[in-house]
Amino acid sequence: MIPSEILKKVRLIEIKTRHIVNNLFGGEYHSAFKGMGMEFAEVREYTSGDDIRAIDWNVTARTGKPFIKKYDEERELTVMLIIDVSASGFFGTGESLKSDIMIELASILSFSAIKNNDKVGLLLFSDRIEEFIPPNKGKSHVLRVIREMIYHKAKDRKTDISVALEHIQKVIKRKSIIFLLSDFWDDSYQQSMKLINKKHDLINIQILDKAEITIPKLGLVKLHDVETQSSIWIDTNDKSLQNISPNNIRNKNDIIKKFCKNNKIDFISIDTSDGYLKPLEQFFNSRIHRY
Repeated sequence: MIPSEILKKVRLIEIKTRHIVNNLFGGEYHSAFKGMGMEFAEVREYTSGDDIRAIDWNVTARTGKPFIKKYDEERELTVMLIIDVSASGFFGTGESLKSDIMIELASILSFSAIKNNDKVGLLLFSDRIEEFIPPNKGKSHVLRVIREMIYHKAKDRKTDISVALEHIQKVIKRKSIIFLLSDFWDDSYQQSMKLINKKHDLINIQILDKAEITIPKLGLVKLHDVETQSSIWIDTNDKSLQNISPNNIRNKNDIIKKFCKNNKIDFISIDTSDGYLKPLEQFFNSRIHRY
């Protein structure tokens, strides 16, 4: 039986995120992803104003007249949520942990999807596949997705993004919209991201906390790495530490951002203390204007 406190959390998240969807992102979601799923309908003769990129050169060569390929928008899309549940997600110096933000974002995307009659699936991962829920429609299915995100206790603590992406390649055959939510403290992802982005529409959402980039000056403190289970005492007033640790994280951020840009993969960066509404809205608007 599911504990009552989990059901209460599910209900609170539903109320909060559905309000956001109904007031902000319902229409933007549809506009941003319409046309993602297209199926061939017919070939017809080119008319003035048609997109020349749609010209079917084989038919044009045979007939001597320009023809274009016409496609119909599929009635439904598939949205896959890939959520990093490794131990580094349980960090936050503000009101919310990184894992809390991931759950709320995934809920917003889920309710946006079902509002447009799309399917939603879920994959939870650490350095292994923790749980997989195949894509389906409907409110009850989305509530199950939210419940599993809240209720799930990861069996492993570390992060391996390639394991998650390789699993999706095997089990999801139809072209899908894939949202990957993580802090991206991993170096194994590049080849698997390239491969999955060729077939699917991959959107990376990075969740960070300001304290990971700028260490607050608190004197001597004990830090515990929840992924490796190791601890160390550090002097947060030490100027060399203030430079070295944040620089390592900034370098990792620069690598993932540059990689995504070079491979035309959407990338959204969200800070736990700044909120996710503005970055998400900017992303939807950029997709709308892009197409």
